[in-house]
Amino acid sequence: MAQARLTIDLAALRANWRSLADMAQAEAGAVVKADAYGLGLSQVAPALAAEGARRFFVAIAEEGAELRRILGPGPEICVFSGHMAGDAGLIRDAQLTPMINSIDQMLRHVESLPGHGFGIQLDSGMNRLGMEPAEWSALRDIALSQHPALIMSHLACADEPDHPMNARQLQAFRQMTDGIEAPRSLSATGGVLLGPDFHFEVTRPGIGVYGGLPFVDARPVAFVDLPVIQVRDVEPGETVGYGNTWTAERPTRVATVAAGYADGILRTMSHKAHLWAGETRCEVLGRISMDLIGVDVTAVAETPQSLELLGRHQSVDTLADWAGSIGYEILTSLGARYARTYTGA
Repeated sequence: MAQARLTIDLAALRANWRSLADMAQAEAGAVVKADAYGLGLSQVAPALAAEGARRFFVAIAEEGAELRRILGPGPEICVFSGHMAGDAGLIRDAQLTPMINSIDQMLRHVESLPGHGFGIQLDSGMNRLGMEPAEWSALRDIALSQHPALIMSHLACADEPDHPMNARQLQAFRQMTDGIEAPRSLSATGGVLLGPDFHFEVTRPGIGVYGGLPFVDARPVAFVDLPVIQVRDVEPGETVGYGNTWTAERPTRVATVAAGYADGILRTMSHKAHLWAGETRCEVLGRISMDLIGVDVTAVAETPQSLELLGRHQSVDTLADWAGSIGYEILTSLGARYARTYTGA
């Protein structure tokens, strides 16, 4: 088979969620937006529900409706984008909890779905989603009288523990929410790691559940192996790949593996990335193309059948460093061509 393999360890995923949940004296939700960070909503969400997650977070109402189909009645499903025009039917039928981001969204919600539950998202300084302090002040009494399910905000710099923005946002969030009875949520993975002051009543573990930083103790969840299609001997002076960007300086054994940027192996990793054959580190040669990558396997004793991209030797954040990106992008960029296997269910 010339199909790359993606293995998702659900036992590791559950263990990561449990570790993050146990760090706080709070309810732990689970962020499963973007098809569970690219690892498969239909497999990941039930695993997290089985581990104890009862409140899930998605980006848009369409994701929420699909999650409700998967999980059935019971778990709460919060929608970060709130109540957009045209969402009323999905919110009602799937029993979603929109996180209201503005006065306009609040009016839309109470007019189209009177009595239907909702949450509130506040802007504590990130300037992305949520009500700013003045807007919240105008709406606060009316909103609280309808008993919102959750009041939340989002940290901009939680992956940098010493960044002064964290303290500023914590202070702003407290100023906007102290004294209310509704549960509050400020922290995703990075915020959980910042400590108890940031935990409030609900946390929202995300990237750490999937094995990414800043949760340095996370167990790896995604494993990628790339099949070798062909191996050839390249002589000094010969080149590999588009643009002749790599030239052999010595006799080199080159394996061509079946994967490329169409599979989320970003082109910007060219000339930086490595794969592994057992315990042997193998340099990627030349440019990463859509479906194929050249790899130096000169030091490998026997011709390998496949090479490891993600797994025991390197994480999503290793790949992200090569790409000048973050682990989130690596996970969510994994394409649909992988032969997916789930273990530890």
